[in-house]
Amino acid sequence: MLELLKNLAAWLTSPSQWSGPEGIATRVLEHLEYSLLATLAAAVIALPVGLLIGHTGRGAFLAVNLSSFGRALPTVGLVTLVFLAGGLSVWPVYVSLVALAVPVIITNTYAGMAAVDPEVKDAAKGVGLRGRQLLWQVELPLALPLIMTGVRLATVQVVATATIAAYVSFGGLGRYVFDGLAQRDLVQVLGGAVLVAVLAVVADLALGGLTRLLFRGRPAAAR
Repeated sequence: MLELLKNLAAWLTSPSQWSGPEGIATRVLEHLEYSLLATLAAAVIALPVGLLIGHTGRGAFLAVNLSSFGRALPTVGLVTLVFLAGGLSVWPVYVSLVALAVPVIITNTYAGMAAVDPEVKDAAKGVGLRGRQLLWQVELPLALPLIMTGVRLATVQVVATATIAAYVSFGGLGRYVFDGLAQRDLVQVLGGAVLVAVLAVVADLALGGLTRLLFRGRPAAAR
């Protein structure tokens, strides 16, 4: 075990391992590209749906159960299915990652909207706010901390799952995992796993810090 850890440390710190088209720096950038684009696409799809459900109260059952659906989604199976239907391209990766992130964002957006105090909404209606005004000026600002939590959770899940790009012969940090398994190179497999874990933790900490910065002046109950 000690020898394995020494080899892993040497693999991670080798200058040659970080340079070139197949180096760690390139793979990290590829991994971030898959992750960020998929999360942004998921947010564009999921946020309006979650806000609509939370504002109108219609489809609440769907929103509550989408989280369980997301956890049960066989991501590799979905990649394979889309790959067989659409051919060799990066789209199966994006479709699968977006499908993974959408339920989390919808569920948390709805939860944030549902958590808004009904008395606050009644007071807003009492001063003449209706429809979109109520949504944008009252419900959304109060729900935003939970919405940000949903985006944060989705981002971490996508970063951790973006290794599937290597499953259909594309790049990212999953390349080290799949190539290492094919070559029976345990050091390379562990190196890829460690890099993915570190990237997921960094993404979580960064978004957590951003959330605290944005809502620093709010009372704890509003978060």
